[in-house]
Amino acid sequence: KKKLKNMRAIIVAVLLSFPLMMCSSSGTALPAEQKERKDLEGLSVAYFASGCFWCVEAVYESVKGVEEAVSGYSGGPEMNPTYQQVGGGATGHAEAVKVYYDPTVVDFRTLVKVYYASQNPTTVNGQHPDYGTQYRSIIFYSNDEEKAIAEEEKKALGESGMHNEPIATEISMFTKFWEAEAYHQDYEKLNPGNPYVKAVSIPRLNRFKAKMPEVLK
Repeated sequence: KKKLKNMRAIIVAVLLSFPLMMCSSSGTALPAEQKERKDLEGLSVAYFASGCFWCVEAVYESVKGVEEAVSGYSGGPEMNPTYQQVGGGATGHAEAVKVYYDPTVVDFRTLVKVYYASQNPTTVNGQHPDYGTQYRSIIFYSNDEEKAIAEEEKKALGESGMHNEPIATEISMFTKFWEAEAYHQDYEKLNPGNPYVKAVSIPRLNRFKAKMPEVLK
């Protein structure tokens, strides 16, 4: 009986740990104040989705020429979606990031390379440990040039032999970006002690930094 009781305790502890290891759980962190935006006028903008937006935002904010990255939602028809709605997987939106960048320092093609270097692009509908259409991989394009670049880089990666599975990234025309709630902005930076941030976000950022040190600030 004692062994059975101990086994049950272990199982309960493991199950309780799962919510803390998902992007959909913000733990006990308090909402952060809306971050002050730099002067973004005149900058170019790009939109990407590849799993948890806390991770993606941190990756792009480490890149030279990126002045701001904002977490939000895109890719679906739902108007004014909330985090809870998107997390339920029924809005059609994916967690996405709006990237403000200086094209004289970093170009769109480099941002696409950053995109692929910071994830597993063969994973369908998610990046470990987050799965569902709300975590799918998407490059949004705003014009024909961006579309062509996105397609070229996807094709080149697929033919490179780096991955055994097909590249799962969607290439979609940008329509609308909905900014996420204030406490999601700069989440990794403001919540370094969060279990998900420590176990998933920071390691993902460090893996990217090791792959493309030449683009880092």
